[in-house]
Amino acid sequence: MRVLLVEDEAEIREPLAARLAETGYTVDSAEDGAEGLFLGREYGIDVGIVDIGLPKMSGIELIRELRKLDKHFPILILTARGNWQDKVEGLEAGADDYLVKPFHVEELLARLNALLRRSGGWSQPVLSGGPVSLDTRTQAVSINDQPVELTAYEYKVLEYMMLHAGEVVSKTDLTEHIYEQDWDRDSNTIEVFVRRLRKKLDPEDRYKPIETLRGRGYRFALERNI
Repeated sequence: MRVLLVEDEAEIREPLAARLAETGYTVDSAEDGAEGLFLGREYGIDVGIVDIGLPKMSGIELIRELRKLDKHFPILILTARGNWQDKVEGLEAGADDYLVKPFHVEELLARLNALLRRSGGWSQPVLSGGPVSLDTRTQAVSINDQPVELTAYEYKVLEYMMLHAGEVVSKTDLTEHIYEQDWDRDSNTIEVFVRRLRKKLDPEDRYKPIETLRGRGYRFALERNI
């Protein structure tokens, strides 16, 4: 999943970006609101982290501009302790949640996870469709309660498709949301990941969890287990 991190304090931005990357996120970082707006406009962002006090364009202005551009990804704002006005203004501008500085990274990760699940219509951290289960907290995948070992990018592809279960996901969508900006975005690699996922998730071709829609993309086709 692709996260937009807009924070002008390097001592917060850089270690947070590193931790997000370690957790499996593709991270686009900006140190001011103008750069954040460019990244949010140009890339397929899944979730945003926006500091309120930014140079060039405030976090509030940034959020308003993103919403004017019909960018509907969930946004977590970072605010100064005790400044309730910032929280209210941020939420009214279109943010979805807030976190007060200083914060524990584990709490931030949990809030991002929750925002992503809810944006996909999932209420629980374990995404489940048919015999397939994916735990967004531990990144563990199982079939009929038997663990399945996936590579990092196989997991990213499956997580994105399950979060958008029932929707058609194009190769472009997947490359936008799982690759860093400077990666070679060869769509043929997506075909490889999907082919390997099918072999690992459904070796006997019984469940058919991933459907191909020729010329359009893929769809996680198993019914959600609510």
